[in-house]
Amino acid sequence: MRLRSLVRFLDETLDIRSFRQDKSLNGLQVEGRAEVRTVALAVDACGESISRAVRRRADLLLVHHGLFWGETAPVTGILARRLGRLLGAGCSLYAAHLPLDCHPSLGNNARLAASLGIARTERFGEYAGVEIGLCGELPRPAGLKSLAAGVRRRLGGPVRSLPFGPRLVRRLGIVSGAGASLAQAAAEAGCDALLTGETSHSSYHTARECGVSLVFAGHYATETAGVLALGELIAGRFGLRTFFIDLPTGY
Repeated sequence: MRLRSLVRFLDETLDIRSFRQDKSLNGLQVEGRAEVRTVALAVDACGESISRAVRRRADLLLVHHGLFWGETAPVTGILARRLGRLLGAGCSLYAAHLPLDCHPSLGNNARLAASLGIARTERFGEYAGVEIGLCGELPRPAGLKSLAAGVRRRLGGPVRSLPFGPRLVRRLGIVSGAGASLAQAAAEAGCDALLTGETSHSSYHTARECGVSLVFAGHYATETAGVLALGELIAGRFGLRTFFIDLPTGY
């Protein structure tokens, strides 16, 4: 498949143009070979994911966290080595940050909601000009410990919670990655708890004062589903070979 055609499909599917305020440079970040047969998938574009993609002769590395984030940076040090490895091997790099968090069916938040049995969702929590969170009713009310245990079973990593909300969680907000700053928005959307990846110092008091519990399941763990879903889509649609490079950080 031609790289140009695949990029056009990804741009349109993920509605890249609607996320101009995102700090990430979404879309094709590095152009390699004109033909794509094998696509590597990873959460992060880093030295290890690039090396593994190149070793397995991927024509394209598709990631959630790319190499370019807003400000122009000199191509030196780590960035130079990463780009050199990609360009030397003719491997392209495509990044989808907020577009992959927000997608209604392929997105990290949508996949997390589906895995928890939340069938009907609504958007909440504006960030970079778009509402990035999803919220909805759990299939049945759950205590915070029970909810955290269910998340742990589905994502396979450690889960931590802060019990600031009602004893039973009925309505859950979901923002993958570093979404704890949207605790107030979750409370305003009527959520009893917010599921996200990681927290911050300042979010503790906001959540406590808003009366919404926080569940932290890991930035990495909450952002693997999107790239996996995108990989399944392009493999099924175009017959491309795909493989996932799993590089958990523990955070």
